[in-house]
Parts: sequence; structure tokens; C-alpha cells
Amino acid sequence: MTTTIKTPTEIEKMRIAGRLAADVLEMIGPHVQAGVTTDELNTLCHNYIVNEQQAIPAPLNYRGFPKSICTSVNHVICHGIPGKKALKDGDIINIDVTVIKDEYHGDTSKMFFIGKPSIQAKNVVKIARECLFIGIDMVKPGARLGDIGHAIQVHAENNRCSVVREYCGHGIGRVFHEDPQVLHYGTPNTGEILEEGMTFTIEPMLNVGKQHTRLLPDNWTVVTKDHSLSAQWEHTLLVTADGVDILTLRNEER
Repeated sequence: MTTTIKTPTEIEKMRIAGRLAADVLEMIGPHVQAGVTTDELNTLCHNYIVNEQQAIPAPLNYRGFPKSICTSVNHVICHGIPGKKALKDGDIINIDVTVIKDEYHGDTSKMFFIGKPSIQAKNVVKIARECLFIGIDMVKPGARLGDIGHAIQVHAENNRCSVVREYCGHGIGRVFHEDPQVLHYGTPNTGEILEEGMTFTIEPMLNVGKQHTRLLPDNWTVVTKDHSLSAQWEHTLLVTADGVDILTLRNEER
């Protein structure tokens, strides 16, 4: 697979899909509180995407994934499957939403606090978000992915967090996951050179403890091997003539 450069028509479809994905995270926010189960959050998001947005939740049945969103709580790094366990005070949760509209994907995730999080939880969530925007700020034609990954890694490690290696950002468009792979660590002056019209995600996953991961028997849920907290934020991006557009920007970030 090679990296695709999107046409103006495709970019317009990506903008719409990105806006819808951002809207889902805005809709679900008030419902993310102690006592709610992740399955209830999944149902709310599913119904909103299908009924209100007339769109498709991309994760549902993707390679057998059984739900419409990913909900990753505390030491779950990514791909958490919504279930019957209720959120409780002090939890942190990543909600990852991907919407398909008119065949094109918008992919984004956000961290939420339940009640009063620990200082450690607040810190890893903050540093992960800073890493995301350090990466985004570097996106422009001529930039290299290795430089972006390196800058994210340096900021994380300077703040005593580790970067997950096994999972990364990705090209996106008509296909959910396409080239390029966007690593959140790397070597300066290496990696693919960005061009106007490329669309991809940056989605750094940071752990409080070591970087090592473990895949649970459900073959989806990825957790920290040392059971330390993990945080992730994600946006879908478009390389423009002079920089970057965040296609999944929420109103609170404007």
C-alpha cells in the first residue's frame, strides 16, 4: 500500500467525517461520569452515529471488533471493548471514535476524568495531550515523520512517561488504516516526507510506567504490562499547502 494524496473532493468528505467524529465526543462528554458503564456509553454513541448522523461506526465488526467505540480505562492502552463494568471516581478513560460518512473516515479520541483523578493520572493525560499537539504543530509539506515521532518521544521521556511502540498513528481516508504508519518515537531526519493532501492520524499512547504492552485473551484489549496508567489523544490531520488542518477539532479546542 502506498500513501494516497487526497483530491479536493475527497478532502471535503474527510472534513465532514472528521466533524462528525468530533461531534460524537462532544455529545458523549456529559454522560461520562461515575456509575455509567462503558457499554452504556457505547450504546449512546452508536445510536447517535447511526440515527442522528446517518453514518456508520467504523469499529463495529472491523476485523471482528464487537462494539461501535473503543473505551480504554486506566491501565488499558487502547482497543478496550465496552462492557458491563461501571466507571468510578478517580478513573481515567479514553474514548476513541471513528465515523464513516459517504465512504470516508474521521478518527479521533479524547481522555476524560471521572471525579477527582490522582496527580499521576492528571499528569500523564496532560503530557499525552501536549505530545499530540507538539506533533501536530510540526505537520507541513516537507516535514518528516521521523522528526515528528522524535519530538513526541523526547517530550514524553523528559516528563518521565514512556511511549508505546507497538501501536501508532496511520494514514486514513476511504480506508480506515492506510499508509503511512505514524510512529510516536523516532530518529530525526528519517521517515516519509509529508506532502500537501495527505491525511493521517497522530495518536500518542503514553504510560506512567514502562512502555511494554500485553494483549488480553479477547485479542483486542491492550494493557500496560506493569499495570501502570496510560493515556492517549488522537486527531485526524490534513497536510495543507502551508501547514496542517485538524479535521477532528472539537469546539472546546477552537
